[in-house]
Amino acid sequence: MSTKKIGLVVEGGGMKCAYGAGVLDRFLDKHISFDYCVGVSAGAANAASFLAGQRERNLRFYTIHVKDPKYISFRNYIRDGQIFGLQYIYGTMSNSGGIDPLDYEAVMQNPCEYEIVATDGITGKPKYFNKNDLRKDDFTPIMASCALPVFCKPVQCQNRYYYDGGVSDSIPVQRAFDLGCDKIITILSKPRSFVKQPEGHRKIYSHKLRKFPGTVRALDQRHVMYRKEIALLKQAEAEGRAFVFAPDDTIKISTFTKDPAVEQQLYDIGVRDFNRNWKTLEEFLKA
Repeated sequence: MSTKKIGLVVEGGGMKCAYGAGVLDRFLDKHISFDYCVGVSAGAANAASFLAGQRERNLRFYTIHVKDPKYISFRNYIRDGQIFGLQYIYGTMSNSGGIDPLDYEAVMQNPCEYEIVATDGITGKPKYFNKNDLRKDDFTPIMASCALPVFCKPVQCQNRYYYDGGVSDSIPVQRAFDLGCDKIITILSKPRSFVKQPEGHRKIYSHKLRKFPGTVRALDQRHVMYRKEIALLKQAEAEGRAFVFAPDDTIKISTFTKDPAVEQQLYDIGVRDFNRNWKTLEEFLKA
């Protein structure tokens, strides 16, 4: 294994992140570790299970727990103003007494640096939480990272309000390099062919988020930010500094997909892609 600092960047994307769960489980199988890991939204949650060494924990959330209406449903939105039950997922279910607890001690003992990206509601700038911001049975930074504007309420953490990290730093490649990573592995939730378009329904989100002008500005410019980050990633890949996993476009799913069979397919594609690229990845890590 190389002595260089190796980073892992995990993009968010709601239920699309079942793909990344498959890749991460194969990392565990091959005992691949990292010096630094940064996750966004559902990617941050996936990364936590990975750092805890809890193989298939993420898969259970995509294929078993997803059936629970408290997890994701429009009924949640009507009742609580949130499609995803963030407190339920990252509190009730994930706490030590929950039905599928995150191994907090294992995350903390893992020597890998771990950052979670959220978007400051007022400024619209990215906030990078780290391990020290997590507490046993309190994974509020992960909830903050997953709080989709309009579809979720902002999450209060450390006396500020936050929204989904993907609004301000969808693929934090530059962050990884800024913190000294020599090489990175990036797991995307969308195909390489994906081109981010301007956000739709601006009148709706600008009205709904009128108390959070920075978030509105960030949403207005999100497609520009995303395209720049993809360009940076492609450049780093061409230079041999990045290795990219991205799903193909054979399965069309939305951020809010609730079909366990489709989620299992996406997970299996992640496993397949890892297996196909393992030898090349091994060479990348050793170089």
